[in-house]
Amino acid sequence: MQFGMIGLGRMGGNMVRRLMRSGHTCVVYDRSPQAVETLVKEGATGASPVAEFVKKLAKPRAVCLMVPAAFVDASIDELAPLLERGDTLIDGGNSNYQDDIARAKRLAPQGLHYVDMGTSGGVWGLERGYCLMIGGETEVVKRLDPIFAALAPGPGDIGRTPGREKLNGTAEEGYLHCGPNGAGHFVKMVHNGIEYGLMAAYAEGLSVLRNANIGKASHENDAETTPLRNPEHYQYDFNLADITELWRRGSVVSSWLLDLTAQSMAGDPGLEKFGGKVADSGEGRWTVQAANDLGIPAHVLTAALFERFSSRGLDLFQNKVLSAMRFGFGGHVEKA
Repeated sequence: MQFGMIGLGRMGGNMVRRLMRSGHTCVVYDRSPQAVETLVKEGATGASPVAEFVKKLAKPRAVCLMVPAAFVDASIDELAPLLERGDTLIDGGNSNYQDDIARAKRLAPQGLHYVDMGTSGGVWGLERGYCLMIGGETEVVKRLDPIFAALAPGPGDIGRTPGREKLNGTAEEGYLHCGPNGAGHFVKMVHNGIEYGLMAAYAEGLSVLRNANIGKASHENDAETTPLRNPEHYQYDFNLADITELWRRGSVVSSWLLDLTAQSMAGDPGLEKFGGKVADSGEGRWTVQAANDLGIPAHVLTAALFERFSSRGLDLFQNKVLSAMRFGFGGHVEKA
């Protein structure tokens, strides 16, 4: 099957490679000529400008956008006048599901189909495959099934869920038509919100372990600091690289996220190359907003999101306010 890809960055390029490995043909475009040239050497058909890209695609065309969410609408505005009735636009990035609903409505009068494809797999997707959460019209999604099946990981060596043999569908293959437009990115949004919580839990637990030797340090007693009541209870120097490796094997908290943490700590136990300023690309915020709209408590996901804000120093002013109040009512001076 022929497939068009716009955006050949960390994920788009490898998605093209995975499709070509499965026998699909790909037409590719990127603002970087070098990115296009690299994939052309590997068997893809390159095109520039966008008008040439569209002409090289057989009808009905299927075009996937793997660009940052902020550039999706501009890309659609450029593409839509060049496409024809029956063509399909797929957004594989991390768009807000509400934008998907609006885009599908906007494109429908032109006879253009829109599919939102929440994609998880990151830089490992080429070998591991991509978990795909798909929203759109049933007939369109079915027509594109060979593409989704090629990108997805397949069953692999993961044991079958007991009782799953009685159920139909593609979930075991690693891709799923979740519902109408927006459904794919809604599921991906919540997926990423959960990811924030899982990551925060690992990070906080490992931080407790890392500081479990605080009882060995000398502490100056003063009015500003609560003394450590039992220093002898905190005399442990834990090897976090070993502990994360240990937990990978037989533990109930084992996961791919833990695998990646153990891998990082094996080469850099103190994680010295990282500054600790953690970005958020939107999905955590949108998950919390949805939880608020639905009246669903989401304590862990919200705390994990706010911790990311804090990591970037966005709590600095409020902490200054706290210091100012403490100084005002009690003359408390900040500790270095």
